[in-house]
Amino acid sequence: MSTLAFLLRRAGAGVLTVFLVASLCFVALHALPGDPSDVLLDETASAVDRAAFRARLHLDDPLPAQYARFVGDLVLRGLGRSFTHPDRTAFGAVAEVWPSTLALALAAVAVAWTLAIPLALLAATRPGTRTDAAVGVGSLLGMALPSLWVGPLLVLLFCVRLGWLPFPGPDAVGPAALVLPALTLGAGLAGILTRMGRGALREVLREPYIATARAKGLAESTVLIRHALRSALVPLLTVGGAQLSALLGGAVVTERIFERPGLGLLFLDALMQRDVPVALACVVAFAATVAVVQLAIDLLYAVVDPRIRVAA
Repeated sequence: MSTLAFLLRRAGAGVLTVFLVASLCFVALHALPGDPSDVLLDETASAVDRAAFRARLHLDDPLPAQYARFVGDLVLRGLGRSFTHPDRTAFGAVAEVWPSTLALALAAVAVAWTLAIPLALLAATRPGTRTDAAVGVGSLLGMALPSLWVGPLLVLLFCVRLGWLPFPGPDAVGPAALVLPALTLGAGLAGILTRMGRGALREVLREPYIATARAKGLAESTVLIRHALRSALVPLLTVGGAQLSALLGGAVVTERIFERPGLGLLFLDALMQRDVPVALACVVAFAATVAVVQLAIDLLYAVVDPRIRVAA
């Protein structure tokens, strides 16, 4: 199979996945109790006004007709316009906040990998020592501590006590304002990658080709980084890609803690206001991002490990 055929097949699978996820979310949103008119209209609105509102938004159509309209909007019109802000489209609302969430996710991934790789190398090369035990405990803490607790603690330490970083809020902008949210969101992923990396490196370091590289007189740093780490990156990439959806989901809590505008807060607000087009646009953006990242990871496999080929 050629690279182009592989890309086309995976792209088609990604598009189908995004469509199925959006369809499931459509069904789930319409299965929720309540009615958008109860949330979006004033309590003094008459029954006639409510009926006119529902007719204008096609909420009184049968569910199959609403689903057909949803498919048409998804393909042709970007899911239509927001219920609460008719002057903007659903994807337009997502486009306004998506760069903030993307910057937070990328910063959290950078923090996680920057912490995990050195710690995994340190623990794998010192098995059974206090260093190994300390790295193991630290990685467990990173996985176990909830961001709902870590975030305020970091704010108390670095913003209140030390004054090194700006207080969270809408006015906090720039790279400094991204440090604490990235640490909060990336701590759990760093713990997972550290434990996975430590185990993978220990297995790789037992391989015969590592002993051969050392016997040739190569420097230990060359053996670890160019040979052992490169092979151990394959399972780490798999875990990192699988954790992306959890990372984006965790951004909802982190954005709330640090008062950052983002896709998570937009999705929560859309759910509370029963703004179905915006909520569906958020889900499509989440699913599309995960699909693109998974495709990129599949291609990185062949780059990281020459034994893996796209045809395989």
